[in-house]
Amino acid sequence: MRPIIDPQALAARLDEPGLVVVDCRHDLADPEAGARLHAEARIPGARFAHLDRDLSDLGRRGHGRHPLPSAERFCAFLASLGIGPQTRVVAYDADAGQYAARLWWMCRAIGLPEPLLLDGGFAAWVEAGLPLERGTPKTPIPVATWRSEYAEGGHLESDALMPLLAEGRILLLDARARERFRGDIEPIDLVPGHVPGARNRPFTENLQGGRFKAPEQLAAEFAKLLEGAPPDSVVHMCGSGVTACHNLLAMEIAGLPGSRLYVDSWSGWISDPLRPVACGE
Repeated sequence: MRPIIDPQALAARLDEPGLVVVDCRHDLADPEAGARLHAEARIPGARFAHLDRDLSDLGRRGHGRHPLPSAERFCAFLASLGIGPQTRVVAYDADAGQYAARLWWMCRAIGLPEPLLLDGGFAAWVEAGLPLERGTPKTPIPVATWRSEYAEGGHLESDALMPLLAEGRILLLDARARERFRGDIEPIDLVPGHVPGARNRPFTENLQGGRFKAPEQLAAEFAKLLEGAPPDSVVHMCGSGVTACHNLLAMEIAGLPGSRLYVDSWSGWISDPLRPVACGE
């Protein structure tokens, strides 16, 4: 089953028992913008997830700007939204999926059944003329607290990544814009550049007209980038472990499963000044 859903298909399933839609809209420059937008208008019944508070644990030091929360903490958050271990989650953001992909990956990693991402996001929903819910959002009815764990081996932190890089056992793909990867500019993090040996695949290249490219086109593009490396050797990174999930999702759409996430990503890598940095292509 493809991990994305189009607006019309989602609209037909909004009343489906056991399905919960989650709004992940966010703005790095204005972290409260997503909550304001959610309060103004949203897909009917959608709950809200804040990137900084709900999908990250900012109290963890040395793990980048958006450290992965513990499985226990994430499960408690899901339960507060009325999401149980068998709930089908559909995540969306404003348009491209760069924030919703983080929730999609986390839900899959925690073992929820076949989470989905809304292709084209809220913009595509509005463009399709589908109904909106406005005014003060209803408080979700929580479910009983439940426990799970992130799938073993599905993500790496910096200490685990370094020996794999040194041994040449992984292919590291960086989802940041090319000028950030090269180190020409760095508008967010303290050090410009990239992890030595990484290759660049800006997440925006997964899209065409605001939607994901066709599976066969994504497959051809990733195959060229991988140069024969198996999909399960691929580890995705970005600035803070968020847009990297977009590339991981794109590989799943392309029929190239098994890649992993470097959750600390660039902001975590540079937290240790002894780690090497490369610039240029």
